[in-house]
Amino acid sequence: MRLLLISNSASPGEGYLEKASKHIQEFLGKQSLNIVFIPYAAVTYSYEEYEEKVNKRFAAFGQRVVSIHRAQRPIESVLRADAIVVGGGNTFMLMKKMQEMGLIDAIRERVKSGAAYIGWSAGSNVACPTICTTNDMPIVQPRTFEAFNFVPFQINPHYLDTHPSNHGGETREMRIAEYLVANPDKWVVGLREGCIMKVEGNSINMIGEKSARIFKHNIETKEINPGEDFQFLLK
Repeated sequence: MRLLLISNSASPGEGYLEKASKHIQEFLGKQSLNIVFIPYAAVTYSYEEYEEKVNKRFAAFGQRVVSIHRAQRPIESVLRADAIVVGGGNTFMLMKKMQEMGLIDAIRERVKSGAAYIGWSAGSNVACPTICTTNDMPIVQPRTFEAFNFVPFQINPHYLDTHPSNHGGETREMRIAEYLVANPDKWVVGLREGCIMKVEGNSINMIGEKSARIFKHNIETKEINPGEDFQFLLK
């Protein structure tokens, strides 16, 4: 499999997918591809608006996405795709809509048979075994939390180290610790904004300037930098 799992689409002061753009371009290559876009995490804006937003960035390196909502036969469109791009937004809405459209198995099959997969935020969450480490509010109820299971670990995108002042609630680290008590066999990668994980076959690397925070129950939390060994996550 070939996966590009991106923590976030943009940070303050950046354009949409600006920081990730060069990595997406390198990952997809120079040949024009049939790229299917999954916009279903969008809630407060239309699928057309989302498609246009992504295409403005992809056009800069000669690629174009076509949103799955335009397809008369969505499953066939997925199975013919050279690459599948899953945008961020609300993870629960994304899962529910993909389940309703019958796309979970189709996307899983196509990616495992060679199509490139790019996801950011919610799109990186659904590459994991489940969506249980998303930050999103469950505004809708999918049939199951089980996702694509492209990687055997969980991702927490937009990972934050800080505890906001005058906030008495749990930190992100405390929330992940709760998950790990309930799921002690799982690794969780706290993917800070600006970080990207690239999986190619049995190889996994992290791109970006920040380290990732790696969690597992009863194991000391690790900080792993780009260029260091992430292979244990795939075992």
